[in-house]
Amino acid sequence: MLTGLLSAIGCSGRPATTFPEETNAHTFTAVTNGGEEQKLASSQGKVLLFVNTASRCGLTGQYSGLQKLQDRFGDQGFSVMAFPSNDFMGQEPGTDAEIAEFCSANYDVTFPLYAKTPVTGSNAHPLFDWLSSKSGQAPSWNFTKYLVGKDGNFIARFGPRTGPESSDVVAAIETALAAP
Repeated sequence: MLTGLLSAIGCSGRPATTFPEETNAHTFTAVTNGGEEQKLASSQGKVLLFVNTASRCGLTGQYSGLQKLQDRFGDQGFSVMAFPSNDFMGQEPGTDAEIAEFCSANYDVTFPLYAKTPVTGSNAHPLFDWLSSKSGQAPSWNFTKYLVGKDGNFIARFGPRTGPESSDVVAAIETALAAP
């Protein structure tokens, strides 16, 4: 019970994972919504916004803002990387196919959508363990956002209630895109 409660508020109830210094986002692999394992190194040179998403959350409307970011910055070397997760109150109960259909039908999502993925607790995807370690904070709810630079290094974390089109998020993306 305590572990579930700690996980629900963003604490895993276990020591933080230690990663080698050279670890960055490009070190990891993830399974796409279509079931293929993808090396995130294939996104090297792009600014990435990793987001844990859910289709039955009060914040689900953020998909619209995420797509607007993709439309605005996608041709400049930016990509949203959406990781649906059922970690918070079971708000992503669908299959990967149902999630893809929901995102397409309701938000015309064109950014990469990954397979449903645990992002907190003992089963968290290693990428989210690393992002949590670098930022000092695990995802606290659906739509926690982590910005990573072209080199794969962590830049910033934005909480769930920070909208994708907020001035803080947009400024951080613009700064990251302008960096060599």
